[in-house]
Amino acid sequence: MGLFGRKDDDKRATGSAVSPDLAALTGDYELDPAHTTIGFVARHAMVTNVKGHFADFTGTLHLDGTDPSRSTASIDVVMDSIDTGNADRDGHLKSADFFKTDEFPTMTFRSTKAEALGGDDYRITGDLTILGTTKPITIDLEFNGAAKDPFGNERVGFEGKTELSRAEWGLTWNAALETGGMLVSDKIKLVFDISAIRKG
Repeated sequence: MGLFGRKDDDKRATGSAVSPDLAALTGDYELDPAHTTIGFVARHAMVTNVKGHFADFTGTLHLDGTDPSRSTASIDVVMDSIDTGNADRDGHLKSADFFKTDEFPTMTFRSTKAEALGGDDYRITGDLTILGTTKPITIDLEFNGAAKDPFGNERVGFEGKTELSRAEWGLTWNAALETGGMLVSDKIKLVFDISAIRKG
């Protein structure tokens, strides 16, 4: 395994064992917006999923390969950059019915705890702020590996997901269906496909 390569059969039984390769990843990183996706999935009309993402965001990671519990993450998302592939729907999501982007232009995440679960699996807990309301969420992450790209950048990659109740952040707008049920699900899936570049 190269210094920044991924070894699929290196599955540690617990989060306590740290390989020299992981220790070498310790440092500060910035999210690469061109190769990172912060997305979401919502159930629509009880029958289909609507997928979207945020096009404008910044974020930093501090990775501690020797002690993953000391790793941190910080993300700021511009809510006006929401994109579901439908301009009318995006406009509705930006309106007072949902995100009130004129009043609350940013969604933020600040980590409070990081855990190594074993193998390539990690968990990060933090405070998610939407509409001025801050609630804790927990995100399960898979480490996809690390590499030096053709431009000399040292990169790390993670995939993550979590599920939340939008009502907990005051996102309660909905409409009843004639056949029963509601137009928009309360449960929202957040998905992350992260590529981060080491600073310096």
